[in-house]
Amino acid sequence: MKKRLIYSGLCLAAALVSGCTKDFTKINTNPNATSAAVFNPNFLLAQAQIQYSQTGYDQLLYQSMWSQSLASTYDYYGNGDKYIYKGSFNDYKARVYNSGYSAETLVQEMKNLTDGKAEYANLNKIATIMKVFILQRVTDAYGDVPYSEAGMAKQGIFTPKFDKQQDIYNAMLADLDGATAGLDASKDKPSSDLFYTGDITKWKKLGYSLMVRVAMRLTKVDAATAQKYVEKAYAGGTMASIDDNAKVKTDNANGNSNSTINALTVPDDFREVRWSKTLIDYMQTTADPRISAIAEVASGTGKAANSNETVAGNNDASVQHGMPNGYDLNGGATDISKAPGYPGTSPADPTVANDAAAPDGKYSRPRLQVYYTSSTSINPVDKSGINMLLTYGETELLLAEAATRGWNTGTAATHYANALVANQLELAQFNATATINSATATAYAAAHPLLPATALQQINMEYYVETSSTFIHNETWANWRRTGIPVLTPVKYVGQFTDGSIPRRIIYPLTLITTNTANYNAAVASLSGGDNFTSRVWWDK
Repeated sequence: MKKRLIYSGLCLAAALVSGCTKDFTKINTNPNATSAAVFNPNFLLAQAQIQYSQTGYDQLLYQSMWSQSLASTYDYYGNGDKYIYKGSFNDYKARVYNSGYSAETLVQEMKNLTDGKAEYANLNKIATIMKVFILQRVTDAYGDVPYSEAGMAKQGIFTPKFDKQQDIYNAMLADLDGATAGLDASKDKPSSDLFYTGDITKWKKLGYSLMVRVAMRLTKVDAATAQKYVEKAYAGGTMASIDDNAKVKTDNANGNSNSTINALTVPDDFREVRWSKTLIDYMQTTADPRISAIAEVASGTGKAANSNETVAGNNDASVQHGMPNGYDLNGGATDISKAPGYPGTSPADPTVANDAAAPDGKYSRPRLQVYYTSSTSINPVDKSGINMLLTYGETELLLAEAATRGWNTGTAATHYANALVANQLELAQFNATATINSATATAYAAAHPLLPATALQQINMEYYVETSSTFIHNETWANWRRTGIPVLTPVKYVGQFTDGSIPRRIIYPLTLITTNTANYNAAVASLSGGDNFTSRVWWDK
């Protein structure tokens, strides 16, 4: 996985070399070069999976704080926490777009290499599922984007058209329908698969679960289509347990460190990125057992203790304190010390030379052993970890919502209870130290049954906790825009790039203005508010 073979680049390099001989073909043939005829397209699957999974700053700087899952006083996170221009703004607003199409190019080439080849029948369909997985994230963030012509530079399309989001969603659902139904466990199995090590049965469940996620995004704009495909997915067979979760485990030892861990272990990020008050307060009101699994307060006091990435913190639920969004360390009216309910600064440790107070030190951070490493050891942090992408619990919540709407997807209360249990148990997939026993999870579900009068609120608040605690922040933000749940109070701060409201989309990458001008202009024209953070994508009504 560390090395990526791009056969087209090797062939191009060989073609550019010319020698002074009539027999130039023989002389200039690279015996080590590869070609489409011999290249194994399985290699591209793992590359696309790892690239798609590595969100890091792509979602930490914006989506995680727009949805108030995380909060930060660190200036670099002003883009997300306060909606102000900070932290390589033009670079990071392009990350979801650029990383998405980089991964999509790999699966498109996988499709090119497998089209019409019986020995790669399943791999070809998996490429289609991966394309939808990747590009839903992109269109949800920006709106109209390339889909039908995406990744087709090889076919001579260098300025792909931006499809209307409505057309993209219809195409994604149709593509998922055909690809998932066509998977056949008796045929080929991917030999380079980071999700399921080639298990076609699990891929089929993923395809139908992804269909549920895609279809449910349409509840406000095309409920009939949403219902049609959610019911089809449910009948086809969605994820059945946490063993079906789609995730990637990164491997630092082989050069694939975890991008989220890399971001959060930057010293200032580590000291100042915290769980949001919105999230922790809600979990405390429900006595959620996950608080102790996901949150901790630094052990010891002062800056040195708060900066130590090799000592586990105190994860007792009673001491956890979420940080409100919208505060800084600048000493003025928005200084964190002025925040309501401020727990006080963590005083300097008199036994540590030159130590200083830690203003954020009593706020809860993501637990080191759960989100910073794949082993129980954090001395040192090995920067390997889990990237969770789509879960059984998430799928059960969406099916519960569908059933609440009267669709033929089973019993809402059963799906909801399944999700509450699964969402507790799955945290052990990040790290064994986050294990919540089955009895505790089952008791929690029993104590919080789904009530018809408040069903949509309960389901989507649990969706908020589920996607926040699994660091699927792109999905947290998307589902908040779809449902308005949780009810979030926008941050007010000087110099915001919005009108004071929470951003509803990301501005297109600056480079598109010059590299794909006509199609960019057409896409912007379809946005009622233009290319702004407050404009809404098609499904966000």
